[in-house]
Amino acid sequence: MPKTKLAVNTTGENLLFLTDEQLRHAIEAMFFAYKGFTADPDRLLEEFGYGRAHHRAIHFIQRAPGTTVNNLLNILGVTKQSLNRVLRTLIEDGMVESRVGTRDKRERHLHLTEEGAALERQLSEAQRSRMRTAFRTAGPEAVSGFRRVLEEMMDPEQRRQFRGTRDANT
Repeated sequence: MPKTKLAVNTTGENLLFLTDEQLRHAIEAMFFAYKGFTADPDRLLEEFGYGRAHHRAIHFIQRAPGTTVNNLLNILGVTKQSLNRVLRTLIEDGMVESRVGTRDKRERHLHLTEEGAALERQLSEAQRSRMRTAFRTAGPEAVSGFRRVLEEMMDPEQRRQFRGTRDANT
């Protein structure tokens, strides 16, 4: 396989040129990494009859307790019907509670119950453990490089959302 070429442009920046084959390998690595990243939570979710949509909802409700249904719709980028199906299950199972807004009675604010918070901790710990091991093995430069690559793969609006949630919670 050809080596990655590093070129210097007229402004002195390093430009990285990758072959199509190297990009294919990176894409495959993403597929396999995602499979590994979701494997542990998937097994736990299956015990509850939940899927990844439930996991994403639980994750973002935990990150922003009291978030509105509309905000969660915006973050997840799913249809209202799809989110309502997920939320209905989580509420019926006692994982999430929906509270009427104090200023606007039409708003529904979402909170994890104790049981929902416990499930979120289990799901997150499985993923944190896997990421912690990978980051520790790869080293500090790889951590910042990985985050940068992920952010650059996001659409601009997703990047703004991500940076906003990260900054709000740090």
